[in-house]
Amino acid sequence: MNLTLDIQMASSVDDSPDEDSIKRWISAAIRDERETTELTLRIVDEAESAELNQCYRGKPGPTNVLSFPFDAVTPEPLPILGDLVICAPVVVREAAEQQKTATAHWAHMVVHGVLHLLGHDHIDDDQADAMEALETEIMATLNFPPPYQTTFESDERPSTGH
Repeated sequence: MNLTLDIQMASSVDDSPDEDSIKRWISAAIRDERETTELTLRIVDEAESAELNQCYRGKPGPTNVLSFPFDAVTPEPLPILGDLVICAPVVVREAAEQQKTATAHWAHMVVHGVLHLLGHDHIDDDQADAMEALETEIMATLNFPPPYQTTFESDERPSTGH
């Protein structure tokens, strides 16, 4: 796959994943669905995430990942998939809370966000089950543990943004 990735670093968190890892995760999520893809990934702090979450989802506070699919009408098809915004402090905090490595959670947030850009969703339980199964399959191909396997005693799913 031919992937053009624009990474915008707007976070003070120092241990964000490297570009090669991010590209590998994006490619794994896209699978064979696209031959050529352009995507922007913006890594932000909590203030920017909270502002975007409020503006576009009507929800207060920062969230881990926001997905903005490219949906403009153009005379010719364009390879632009869309934009992902990942809040670095939230990802690091959630990884610790969910007893996962930061790298595994970063990979999951990238995969989760790309799947949203490709049209997958988890609005109802059936969609959530299907998307979680796909995420688990993709994460396994990347040699990560199942992303929804937690040490929680409740049936609640770990938080994922949009």
